[in-house]
Amino acid sequence: MSHTTKHKAKLLARVRRMKGQLVALETALEGGTDHADLLNIVASVRGAMNGLTAELIELHIREHVANPDSDSDPRRAEGAAELIDIVRMYLK
Repeated sequence: MSHTTKHKAKLLARVRRMKGQLVALETALEGGTDHADLLNIVASVRGAMNGLTAELIELHIREHVANPDSDSDPRRAEGAAELIDIVRMYLK
């Protein structure tokens, strides 16, 4: 079973939140909202997209590279955990 299938509900919830943020951005643009508020909404959308990207990369690492929670090789498990942390920090 694909990791996206296993986590479909969680991933779709993230996408739906982003969709709501994009609708809010569209409404704000149509309504003539000031630039500071528009930038705040855009920052929220970017953060949500980065969070989804980090989640998908982490799931891929755990499914197809090494799972730090269950890998029998402690060095590989540590390396996978470090990689996940780096991805999360980079996309924060």
